[in-house]
Amino acid sequence: MSIGSSLAEARRSAGLTVAELSAHTRIREALIHAIERDDFSQCGGDFYARGHVRNIAKAVGLDPETVVHEYDESHGGVPLPVRAASVFQADTPIKIRESRSPNWTMAMVVALAIVVVFAVVRAMGGGGETPTADVRPGLPSPSAPLGAPEGPRKPASMAAGKVNDLVILQVKAKRSSWLDVKDMNGKKLFSGTLEAGKTSVWRADKGMKVTFSDGGAVSLQVNGKNLGTPGRRGQVLNRFYGVPASEPR
Repeated sequence: MSIGSSLAEARRSAGLTVAELSAHTRIREALIHAIERDDFSQCGGDFYARGHVRNIAKAVGLDPETVVHEYDESHGGVPLPVRAASVFQADTPIKIRESRSPNWTMAMVVALAIVVVFAVVRAMGGGGETPTADVRPGLPSPSAPLGAPEGPRKPASMAAGKVNDLVILQVKAKRSSWLDVKDMNGKKLFSGTLEAGKTSVWRADKGMKVTFSDGGAVSLQVNGKNLGTPGRRGQVLNRFYGVPASEPR
């Protein structure tokens, strides 16, 4: 199976549309369609293609390093790094005129070279980051909106409101894992990567629908009841947690 086919199949298994994957990775939908057809000509070169492949693989639950290695194997190996010093090295030495008047043309060329190198270094260091869950330890503020990610809190039996209709889902990541959480009306409560060792909590009336990219990477508590891991390592799952909370579907 080709790289594009593998990414497309993993996206569908994760229950993601191209539009949702585009919003998650900040990669244009047209470019995602092209990559899934193994057309990397729109990426702007191997360096950017490798970055897009890495971000997409991570978002759909595949091992990014394995997929990038497969890309390198099929496109002539790992590209050689570009040394920033080579950008500044002149082909011929610059002769200093005896006149003390400034050489404005040369100054403009040097300034332009500095701007170009700064843009390249910035693009190499920070493009295409995957959104992660903003998890903060401790109890949530009483004014926190329904469905917002929170730190660990008291069991549902001690919460205010309709206890019988409220479902509280606590997810702890044993290793970094992508998941998608929606309430019963389809409203998205969270979509992104929960980092290893972090815990996040969501609340919703009557229940929640959750997509796990790795069923063995997280452990769950629903309304204070420990449900353990929802599946096996690397297994993509779609689960519903409702009332009673002890019976996920």
